[in-house]
Amino acid sequence: MSKWLNGMQPCGALLMRLSLGGIMAYHGYGKVVPHGALNHYGHFIMTLGLPYWLGYVSAYTAFVGGMLLIIGLLTRFAAFAISINMLVAFFTVGIHQLFGVAHFIVALFAIAVMLLFYGAGALALDRKIGFA
Repeated sequence: MSKWLNGMQPCGALLMRLSLGGIMAYHGYGKVVPHGALNHYGHFIMTLGLPYWLGYVSAYTAFVGGMLLIIGLLTRFAAFAISINMLVAFFTVGIHQLFGVAHFIVALFAIAVMLLFYGAGALALDRKIGFA
């Protein structure tokens, strides 16, 4: 059974990439694409005591990083950026809502760290072009 499960590791990495990438791209899209959303998000970031420009970094990290994870390109870089984004989210928002959004943030952080350490897996564009 262990041999069969080891053979399924590429599918597990794909599932992690698609899950984290889809969630991040969805949430990032809402911060980047609608007219005025990026400006609004930047002002929200300022209410947390962070510089306005970090709103742009956070929003594009979520959107572009999520898209990169979905296609499996630059996976470790995207996972690193998303893990930093989730750490900041936890310590600015999540820590105040321990029984709310904090669990979700921690789970996303854990998936990002796993992808950072494990890589994209065999079913990724990284592997096809020689990045992995």
